[in-house]
Amino acid sequence: MTAIRLDMTMSLDGFIAGPDDRPGQEMGLGGFRLFNWLDDRAGPGPNGEVYAESMATGAIISGRRTFELAGRWNGDHHDGVPILVLTHHVADDDAPPGSARFYTDVGECAAAAREGAGGNDVMVHGAGAARALIRAGELDEIEVHVVPVLLGAGRPLFAGLEDTVGPVELEAVRVVQGRDATHLRYRVVRTR
Repeated sequence: MTAIRLDMTMSLDGFIAGPDDRPGQEMGLGGFRLFNWLDDRAGPGPNGEVYAESMATGAIISGRRTFELAGRWNGDHHDGVPILVLTHHVADDDAPPGSARFYTDVGECAAAAREGAGGNDVMVHGAGAARALIRAGELDEIEVHVVPVLLGAGRPLFAGLEDTVGPVELEAVRVVQGRDATHLRYRVVRTR
């Protein structure tokens, strides 16, 4: 079965970007520190293997904010896979580039991503998209690349779930230690 998997890098204190993330400063103050591990992405070691797995996904679900801050990936996140962007509103004159499409319904977005992934897993980027998928019961796995740094402030990955879903139980699938990041993968345990 095609899994929908959150794939995010975060600081040990749970931030995916430093403070004041915005166009021109997409990762916030100090936030690019989170991506040092990607210097090894083309190598044969743990970081390269984890990165290659991420790039083997068949579709992307992104939050609108992440999509915009990433320059809309110029319409191609990797290998021309479908990019499904969760958003609250779509302007009539806003046509996303390349393989990107906007969705306002979480369930419809998840179904289209699974179908478009061609039997491969679906990668999720963005805190807002992750929270929406968790609330809708559509997120199957969580992979976080934990970097040994405390940013102290910034954009938190999971803030805001406590009032809507209660505890989300996870089952550890694997732990991989790479240079400058610990890669943790969990399966979301369905309790309902």
